Amino acid sequence: MVEWIMEPLSYGFFLRGLGAGLIVALACGVLSAFIVWRGMAFIGDALAHAVLPGIVLSVMLGVHILVGALIAAYITVLAIGNLTSKDSFKDDTAIGVIFAGAFALGILLISKIASFQDLSHILFGNILGVNKIDLIIISVIAIIVVLAVILFFKELLVTSFDSAHAIAIGISPQLLTYGLLILIASTTVIATQTVGVVLVMALLVTPAATSSLWVKELHKIIIISIILAILAIVTGFYGSYYFDLPAGALIVLILTSFFIISYISVGINKRFLNA
Repeated sequence: MVEWIMEPLSYGFFLRGLGAGLIVALACGVLSAFIVWRGMAFIGDALAHAVLPGIVLSVMLGVHILVGALIAAYITVLAIGNLTSKDSFKDDTAIGVIFAGAFALGILLISKIASFQDLSHILFGNILGVNKIDLIIISVIAIIVVLAVILFFKELLVTSFDSAHAIAIGISPQLLTYGLLILIASTTVIATQTVGVVLVMALLVTPAATSSLWVKELHKIIIISIILAILAIVTGFYGSYYFDLPAGALIVLILTSFFIISYISVGINKRFLNA
């Protein structure tokens, strides 16, 4: 058993990938609770797909893909925020318009890339291909995300529950929402390295959706979400290594299985308690 665990760790690419995956799991687990609590799952999906044109342009221009993805994600956040801030459009309308346009632009740009194979690892993830520069960028962004949530936890908590009360005590819900969207956009970008653009929303939403079945306090949801995300990353990594399966898809399927098992277990518990 020890040999089974230690063998992959003797390879540098596995260690770098696992390290990146654990860092991503931490950032996603922290933000996952806020995304679920605020009913922002759709914007997570929109951001995950809206980074596509930035990634494709980075490949075409020879720039690091995370740079292009971050710029695309921030432009998307600002565009959505601008459309909804003046009450001109509802959130889902603004998100739908920007999401569809950005994703279509990404598909259009992909058609100009010589080989789709160049981008397949971005669409579906290639955590085992993480290099040292990727690891540094992922680490820096994750540290910023976690520190920001720790520093503004009370403000985020208040605005998530009652925006009217937040305004009454001098907190700007709109400013905090912008900040949260930027953190989500940043985390979405680094998570694409793990599970790819297509599946990234699962890593941002499923851990908190699962943990909220068991507990209701926000800090407990965050802790359990981080644990579930880490378990999925580690299990997915070893499964990918030993069974030659795509790590991104395997990680998402493991997270989904956590949710299904929890959903059934909670239902059974409630039935016995009410019997």
